[in-house]
Amino acid sequence: MSEQDLLNDPYRAIRPYRDDEVADVLHGLIHNDEFIRAITHYQFPRLSEWAGWIFRPIVRILLAARIGDVEDVKGFQTMVADYMAKMIARTTTRMTCSGLERLDEDEAYLFVSNHRDIAMDPAFVNWVRYQYGMSTVRIAIGDNLLRKPYISDLMRLNKSFIVNRSARGREMMTALNQLSGYIDHSIQSGHSIWIAQREGRAKDGNDRTDPALLKMFYMSQRKERSFSEAVERLNIVPVSISYEYDPCDASKANELATKASAGVYQKGEFEDIDSIVKGITGNKGHVHVGFGEPIRGSFETPEQLAQEIDRQIYLNYFLHPSNLAAAGEQVDAEAQSQFDAHLAQVEGPAREIMKQMYANPVFNHKRAEAGV
Repeated sequence: MSEQDLLNDPYRAIRPYRDDEVADVLHGLIHNDEFIRAITHYQFPRLSEWAGWIFRPIVRILLAARIGDVEDVKGFQTMVADYMAKMIARTTTRMTCSGLERLDEDEAYLFVSNHRDIAMDPAFVNWVRYQYGMSTVRIAIGDNLLRKPYISDLMRLNKSFIVNRSARGREMMTALNQLSGYIDHSIQSGHSIWIAQREGRAKDGNDRTDPALLKMFYMSQRKERSFSEAVERLNIVPVSISYEYDPCDASKANELATKASAGVYQKGEFEDIDSIVKGITGNKGHVHVGFGEPIRGSFETPEQLAQEIDRQIYLNYFLHPSNLAAAGEQVDAEAQSQFDAHLAQVEGPAREIMKQMYANPVFNHKRAEAGV
């Protein structure tokens, strides 16, 4: 990228695609053989192994017809919404939300969210806003999930922007400053942002905001205003996403059990992608998205701000029967039996870890209620 390009579009390397870029990106995807193979495998997992050469041209033609009328980002997201509706019907028993009345649909917010599922957390935030006629948000996604160019293209078509986690040393500071500037630029230009409260999912169900993330928010503003002024400017809203059942809970519990016993867990090459697919297609039960209140007031340090974000996330977290059963609270016999059966899919130390995973939101909720 030339110096002039950087001046005209300093966030080009990380930002979502613009409307005028959509057609070319979609054209590239249709002619990307690796992408077509992946779609064919997803649609025909058994047949694609020995007859993929037959199905791939058909998939390419059908896909080209499906996206032929998509001309901009809104058109792409409308297409995604059709698939989202089918996924929700198949994999959830109920989809609810709370707190939207606290938000002004004409304002941009920085949604700082707990993080349980790689793809579905921001997707559900976007879904409930879409249902109420609100604009969708720009989504922060780590570059560790974008190893394939076609995955990066799909995410950026869906208003995702890239968090450069692979940078080191001086490059890391440059990347963090660019990210900080992009988040502020988005909010000031009227585009809401979704970002997880820390790097990686809370696999143990214990949601904690990383103060380092909040320091990053401030990096691009530190020469112009105080930390407290920057917080006010960013319009931060904590978000609590709760799943009655996490489709990836067994794999998370086994991972944590392996770490506890062996001291290390070696992630497979395509494990993150497998988690994304499992999170999308697996049973979730009741899913709730709880929006907190826009954060106002004086915060002198990132640690103080992290405490307030955590407090709101805990209090707005919808406690399902699965959470209550795990924490030893009284639930009806059917809910208890269902949770016990769910726990039975893992053995040994992993079972207690999975139980704790569902119980931690209850304990955090009680501590927040008590002001601890």
